[in-house]
Amino acid sequence: MTTIRQRRVGKGTEAAEDQPSEETNVKPDGKILPGPPGGKLWSILSVTVGGIVAISLGLLTSVYVATLHENDLWFSNIKEVEREISFRTECGLYYSYYKQMIQAASIQQGIVNCKQYLEPVYFYIYTLFGLQAVYVIALYVTSWLLSGTWLSGLLAACWYITNRVDTTRVEFTIPLRENWALPFFAVQIAAITYLLRAHLQPAQERLTLMAVFIATFLFSLTWQFNQFMMLIQALALFILDCLDMLPTAKVTWLYIIQISGLLLVCVLQFFNSMILGSLLISFNVSVLIARTIQKNLKKGGLLNRLGKLILHVLLVLCLTLLINKFIKKILNLESDEHIFKFLKAKFGFGATRDFDANLYLCEEAFGLLPLNTFSRLSSTLLFYVYGFVLFLLTVAAVIVAFRNLSGSNQVHLKDKMEEYTVTLKPDAAYSLVHTVLFGCLALSTMRMKYLWTSHMCVFASFGLCSTEVWKLILKCLHLYTSQRTQVIKYSIPIITLLYISFKFWPGIMDELSELREFYDPDTVELMNWIKSNTPNTAVFAGSMQLLAGVKLCTGRTLTNHPHYEDKNLRERTKQIYQIYAKRAPGEVFGILRSFGTDYVILEDSICYERRHSRGCRLRDLLDVANGHIMDGLGENEPDLKPSLYPRFCEEIKKNLPSYTTHFTRVFQNKTFHVYKLAKHK
Repeated sequence: MTTIRQRRVGKGTEAAEDQPSEETNVKPDGKILPGPPGGKLWSILSVTVGGIVAISLGLLTSVYVATLHENDLWFSNIKEVEREISFRTECGLYYSYYKQMIQAASIQQGIVNCKQYLEPVYFYIYTLFGLQAVYVIALYVTSWLLSGTWLSGLLAACWYITNRVDTTRVEFTIPLRENWALPFFAVQIAAITYLLRAHLQPAQERLTLMAVFIATFLFSLTWQFNQFMMLIQALALFILDCLDMLPTAKVTWLYIIQISGLLLVCVLQFFNSMILGSLLISFNVSVLIARTIQKNLKKGGLLNRLGKLILHVLLVLCLTLLINKFIKKILNLESDEHIFKFLKAKFGFGATRDFDANLYLCEEAFGLLPLNTFSRLSSTLLFYVYGFVLFLLTVAAVIVAFRNLSGSNQVHLKDKMEEYTVTLKPDAAYSLVHTVLFGCLALSTMRMKYLWTSHMCVFASFGLCSTEVWKLILKCLHLYTSQRTQVIKYSIPIITLLYISFKFWPGIMDELSELREFYDPDTVELMNWIKSNTPNTAVFAGSMQLLAGVKLCTGRTLTNHPHYEDKNLRERTKQIYQIYAKRAPGEVFGILRSFGTDYVILEDSICYERRHSRGCRLRDLLDVANGHIMDGLGENEPDLKPSLYPRFCEEIKKNLPSYTTHFTRVFQNKTFHVYKLAKHK
């Protein structure tokens, strides 16, 4: 049940923006006669224009990122192998499955035979760039729904585009799973925003719930981190429900949709055990159970309700941990243990020598959000406006939450008291808590900033175009009139749009005219050699990132790849990476042969890595995990010992008998060294 008290229609009360209410005449018997049709026509015209602007901006964004991708690589002019190599690291792995699908005879003869109209690689990348149009339209619609004016959506889209460096990376990491998923997440948020509106008809509510379910399902299907993102979303719903700021029935439906969407994905992914053991399912089930145990949670005075809330939160947390532990114990699940080890070490709950956790800890993408992010966001005025709106709505939310918990949200007897009542609509309350929680996530983990910055555009534009925000400000300054509110809520966003246009349009044009070309001759040479000089059944070992490209460009079998959500695959990768550790040649040979390896690829960029500092180089992580001291000057933990053997990737190049017995070099260039393993009986 919504906790925001609706004000009586009277002096100083306005209709929804861009959909002005019709003039009405009230008969003595209380019946309302419809006013002139002009209001309805204006509303239809406004919605039509707003919709056209939304679609146009979405398509322009799609064309914009596609052009940047073309200009950066000269994609249309390079060879197929170069196009495939441009899908770096895990991007190549994801694209390889699409390539494998379209090359299958049954698919070619069936539904995906698009070669006669468009090259398969273009069908793939244009689909992803097209999803960017969906993304921008969803952000636009969310802001429009929150503020009531499509001008807010226009501002949100413009901020998304001008802050492209911090809102998306689709143009240079096209096949990443997040680029498939985030547009559906934005659609889900737009649908939730509409669902939280008051006075929806039953048919409207059912259709909106269906839209939320479809978007949730598609989001969950396309990204491995879906359960953690939706857990944060569930926490936002839980907080607002506890503070009586959202309708409980709608929150319950959203919990059920999250669970059912994940379970459906679990079935479609051949019963992915990581989903069954997710904290999200345990948390949502715990909330639903706790509600049935605790009755009258939202009744009583302030202290009484606070006591009930504390008990409710503790009950939910305990149930979540118990249910999650029980599920993992019964199903013997360990798929996500590396994530919890990473989180434990990241937030200072003890150091770890776990190789997988340290692999995440040492990556810049999983570090803290750099401070220069805020200077870039401030240059477009986005961060300034965001901070201003965040402060105002946080104050309003605290006041409303206190009023709800203290039970003082009864109708006042005097209009004078009505005039100064602070309100916060359910959809705005959800948007506030959503942006706060995802902001905390982004600050702690840079890779997750794209979830925050895109919603930042929505939240800031909504606040700048919101009647409620400006009404609150003007009332505090004793300057409030309805006309003054309308003038400010339209004039300031328009001035902001003009500032953004004049400042950033020349830079966007320069960016679109800048031409570069893909150039990676060493990798091209390696892929061509593999295709020409090794059998189709050959098995290759090497780094996860490189092997993804090997699979894509050559179709050869791999020992490991970047899909890191499987415990057995993580352990296999750690074993394969002993080629960069201090191990005996016989030991390394035994490990590689145990996985059926025919060829191993060594990379100088890993063996002699300088990108990371000491302690975070891959060879350092392996040394520590193996109990060996690290190379170079610096401290080592006291229990680490010197290795009895030199580093394998360095020593093998000396062609010593102990190495040539097992390995024969068959390819070499400035970057890569390929060795064929002996076929010992």
